[in-house]
Amino acid sequence: MNEEARQRRFSLTPFQRKLVLAVHIIVSVGLLGDSAGYLAVAIRGAATSDPNLATASYQMLQMFAFVFGIPLSFAALITGALLGFGTRWGVFRYPWVTTKLLLILSVIAVGGLVLSGGMTAMLTGAGGAEGQLIAGAAYDVVALAAATTLAVFKPGGPWGRGRSRTAHPSAG
Repeated sequence: MNEEARQRRFSLTPFQRKLVLAVHIIVSVGLLGDSAGYLAVAIRGAATSDPNLATASYQMLQMFAFVFGIPLSFAALITGALLGFGTRWGVFRYPWVTTKLLLILSVIAVGGLVLSGGMTAMLTGAGGAEGQLIAGAAYDVVALAAATTLAVFKPGGPWGRGRSRTAHPSAG
């Protein structure tokens, strides 16, 4: 069985593709908004001299992470993988798709390793993690904006074939 036949074993119907694409766009844009809000609150919490406002800010960050960040991150990962496996784009066929996968995985890793530790430090009164929270949130915003840009422009052709001159199918 050749590589293309193996990739095409699982295929989304046109309706399924549009449905998964719509959900992927919604959760990805929601995650970008959550990350931008997280960054804004982290900056506000770090900039205040009012300890009550700082504590409330860090509690709000925890809500941003658990109510929105974690579910939206995994929804973006799952819907993106479904689009990759269920369409002709593939997950590892085009550099821009693979890069988007690596970006969402890095956002999840930053959330679990950097942001979680920073929130814990701030909520337990250990302090000193303001910069960690701001840097992690800023990274997430930049990474998600880059992933969105890649989805719009779809640069380059398939791996190993150089730049394709043909029109690319539109699949987010």
